[in-house]
Amino acid sequence: MFVVFAGLHKAALRIALLFTALLLSACVDGGTGSGPRINTAAPVQVALLVPAASQQPGDQIMAQNLENAARLAIADLQDVQIDLRVYATDGNPAQAAEMARLAVNDGAKILLGPLYGQSASAAGAAVANRNVNVLAFSNNTAVAGGNIFVLGQTFENTADRLVAYAQSQGKGSIAVVYGRTASEEFGRDAITGAIARKGAILAASNGFEMSQQGVIDAVPLITESVALTGAQSVFFTSDNAGAMVLLQQLLPEKGLGPDTTQYIGLTRLDIPASSLELRGLQGSWFAIPDQGMSNGFSTRYTAAYGQPPHVRAGLAYDGIAAIGALIQAGDSNALNARGLTRPEGFAGVSGIFRLFNDGTNERGLSIATIQDSQVLEIDPAPRAFGGPGF
Repeated sequence: MFVVFAGLHKAALRIALLFTALLLSACVDGGTGSGPRINTAAPVQVALLVPAASQQPGDQIMAQNLENAARLAIADLQDVQIDLRVYATDGNPAQAAEMARLAVNDGAKILLGPLYGQSASAAGAAVANRNVNVLAFSNNTAVAGGNIFVLGQTFENTADRLVAYAQSQGKGSIAVVYGRTASEEFGRDAITGAIARKGAILAASNGFEMSQQGVIDAVPLITESVALTGAQSVFFTSDNAGAMVLLQQLLPEKGLGPDTTQYIGLTRLDIPASSLELRGLQGSWFAIPDQGMSNGFSTRYTAAYGQPPHVRAGLAYDGIAAIGALIQAGDSNALNARGLTRPEGFAGVSGIFRLFNDGTNERGLSIATIQDSQVLEIDPAPRAFGGPGF
């Protein structure tokens, strides 16, 4: 995969990232909420909950990537002391709850992780009466709220960015196409919510059974509804590991191709890299992290650990960067909900991000397209938040 963007020298990136994070810490504002008092002049204990010892394929590698990224972030902080302690959740909610309690008993002032939504919910509930907040790596907004904040890129955030861009390009009459699964229906709701928030038009909504025959049967209905409503864009919830590969082939054959109607993906349509060769995805839009920042992080991580980071490793770095920026402010209440939800947010390795009182987040995302089998960034991510969010 080749990404076209305005490159940043890695040394300049590191300086910019740290400067921005520390500069943002000068003003702490936001909602009220619980959280422990800390001594910012002494090491602040942070618990990292990772899926080590899990039997799920890839969890052990993920656990090591998250720890590596967290330690890289600590090394980048200046005049901030963090005592990082790592706890293995086994990728299991019950174990996550037990480790959360143990971490707080050990003195943790905030929990970073776990990875999975159910584990995050269990960990948060286990320490809710201990006045400790959880920065989970999940993107599942259903588990957010109370003392749980999710760091992962959410469907709502992605949909808002893409719908707003479609509106700005005169393509705000949108048909939604989704598979009838819990995940894709959740994605559908995120898109329809974004359409309402951004003042776009929901032209049509078409679901299909998640099978090859289900997709084949739905194609005539999708093309007919777009023709009848005059939709300018089709927003898909499916990814290239699921129905999108079939949809991008069959819809153009029925006259609904990306040359006449804008394709928009809720997921990364450039993954896997072989997807870049698919004709039906040429010209499609999707959201990606700030490429200058994320590629700089990948370069530094690879130099430090000998291999590129997992796509979600940066969440651990972001969590430490946020905690470090708040500690740097010297406020003993820095890790309560008011500090965590300051409106100006934080600078992370995938771009800017901020947390909300309901436990969800907003990330500064770029808009990308596929052109000549390459990924092209067509609308760069913002470098600062200009309003209350969404």
